Amino acid sequence: MMNIFDLSGKTAVVLGGGGVLGREMSKGLAQFGSNVCVCSLNLSKASAAAEECTRLGVKSRAYSVDASDKRMLEEAASQIIKDFGSIDILVNAVGGNDKNATTNDDIDIFSLDEQAVQKVINLNFMAGAFLPCKILGKLIANNPTGGAIINISSMSAICPLTRVPAYSAAKAAVDNFTKWLAVDMAKKYGEKVRVNAIAPGFFLTEQNRFLLTDEKTGQLTLRGRTIIEHTPMGRFGNPQELIGALVWLASDASRFVTGTVIPVDGGFSAFSGV
Repeated sequence: MMNIFDLSGKTAVVLGGGGVLGREMSKGLAQFGSNVCVCSLNLSKASAAAEECTRLGVKSRAYSVDASDKRMLEEAASQIIKDFGSIDILVNAVGGNDKNATTNDDIDIFSLDEQAVQKVINLNFMAGAFLPCKILGKLIANNPTGGAIINISSMSAICPLTRVPAYSAAKAAVDNFTKWLAVDMAKKYGEKVRVNAIAPGFFLTEQNRFLLTDEKTGQLTLRGRTIIEHTPMGRFGNPQELIGALVWLASDASRFVTGTVIPVDGGFSAFSGV
């Protein structure tokens, strides 16, 4: 039964693989035997992650990819097929927020910058799910043995958070699209292509650090303290703690699982606050 988690011989593509969470997910897949294609806007970060994966004994390469650019995704897909032969696992870890799409004491919904809002929606939904599923997901569907697509959602999709209306709306769209695509793939390809998502709780990343910690002191902001108080486990998550759910969804261990959004949140989504 332990073999159902084994990813040996498979090839995973991790978009956003140079980020804090994407890097750990790339390494986690490598630890279970998968070859890893680390894709990121920042090639140096992708290369560093790919080197770590290679040291774990698998084949890994870095690719410079803007997931919002259809042409770049198509070119990356073509190169990955040349380098690895097939794609078995797609992890869409592109996402983030923008200060200009965030409300605060001085900026409310009526004065929010529309272009910043559109940017966040494009980043998290179009680049973070739709375009990669459209272009790279097709290669999984064409793969004789199929594979798994794993989107990265957020607590903000489940229960919209204050201050981040664009991010919340975009991640809610990711949840909805994950379920829609899971049904569509199952209707067309049976159990060959599975589509699920992981909804991380609160992990400190480059995108949310300015909201959760004070830039000068490093101490928690009021928002950061509120989150910890609302997380039954009483802390932020460690990126490595996403690996278990990721490997489960990527492997045969979840072969009858599709259309789900799995919270990895220390109990945040289960707690009413009372």
